[in-house]
Amino acid sequence: MTMMKKMPKESGIDHTLALLKEGYPFLFNRRQEVDSTIFKTRILGQQAIALSGKEAASLFYDNEKFRRSDAAPKRIQKTLFGEGGVQSLDGEAHHHRKAMFMTLMSRDGLNEMYEIIDKELTAANQNWKKENHIVLDKEIQKLLTKAACQWVGVPLPDKEINQRTEQLADMFESAASIGPKHWKGRKSRKDGEEWIISLVRQVRNNEMAVDEDRALYTFSWHRDLDGNLLNEKIVAVELLNLLRPIVAISAYINFLVLALYEHPEERENLKNTDNENRFEWFCQEVRRYYPFFPFAAARVKRDFIWNGFTFKEGTLTLLDLYGTNHDPNEWSEPNQFKPDRFQEWKGSPFDFIPQGGGEFNLGHRCAGEWMTLGVMKRCLSFFVHMDFELPEQDLSYSMTEMPSKPKSKIIMQVH
Repeated sequence: MTMMKKMPKESGIDHTLALLKEGYPFLFNRRQEVDSTIFKTRILGQQAIALSGKEAASLFYDNEKFRRSDAAPKRIQKTLFGEGGVQSLDGEAHHHRKAMFMTLMSRDGLNEMYEIIDKELTAANQNWKKENHIVLDKEIQKLLTKAACQWVGVPLPDKEINQRTEQLADMFESAASIGPKHWKGRKSRKDGEEWIISLVRQVRNNEMAVDEDRALYTFSWHRDLDGNLLNEKIVAVELLNLLRPIVAISAYINFLVLALYEHPEERENLKNTDNENRFEWFCQEVRRYYPFFPFAAARVKRDFIWNGFTFKEGTLTLLDLYGTNHDPNEWSEPNQFKPDRFQEWKGSPFDFIPQGGGEFNLGHRCAGEWMTLGVMKRCLSFFVHMDFELPEQDLSYSMTEMPSKPKSKIIMQVH
């Protein structure tokens, strides 16, 4: 018989203000205070169960125990995810929609994206050399917008590059904001969906020629489990769920360059290595060490007992992504930047979860994680061999702003 246990509970009425004050390490801090990887807290007036660590992550991604359909707050759907997208689906509907994304992540498809990135970096570098200085964050966002649109099959006239870049960036930069910045993100989401809807209509009306192997074509003609074409707004949401995350890689690229600057010995190692795996280890450590997403949310699908703790149907459950990536039970010296640690990493889908955990095909793990890593590796190789300087600037980054970036957005002089 399972021994029933009382779940530890954080004291206090509501902890939303503490979350805003502490940011990424909020759940990990509470885990240490209550001395448990599972505990109750209260966020936005709602009781929640917080989970942290490898074992808890394995539980969180059990699709028989948790659902995603009503977990994300409306303000997140109105900016980051969009309404009705794959992140909000469960069961067969999720598997079917997720398969639409996974078909794009073939070796040939990914290699094509990397070739586009190489060409865009080479072209951008020639322009950067002509400038006194550049702000890397904005330049990389434009570069990724152009590359993403080309890969997805979305036409992007030169006169629209800045506009579309800003819209896509707003969607992920405003998700955790309040006030004017949040409302700007909602407007960008609305405008972005209208932009893509107009393209979907043109494809379906045979008014636009688009390659059949491009996502714009594939998604426009995708059918649900009942054999019906997806609503054009849902198609727009899902195409933006390709474009937006690619542009969001810019956050990692900022930290990639910061890590090269803060660890010059690692840059020299990369310059002189003939072991290509070192580039992957470095990128993975950037993804583990620096803040990206604080936690993932789900709701209990039905009552169950786990390790003696009772989970009630409908309870909001938060998985601590940042804390799991810094878990001292899994990572030696977790607060040190040590790329070589990935030489020994076994590839578990639950101890290293910067973009979520679990399996790609059947679970909710980010379909674009392979692309994220591949794009980072291409950019890393480029910056390792590029002649640049970082003038004096504020390279500190906040643990409460989401997404976090160096405050200066990386001011760079390119030679």
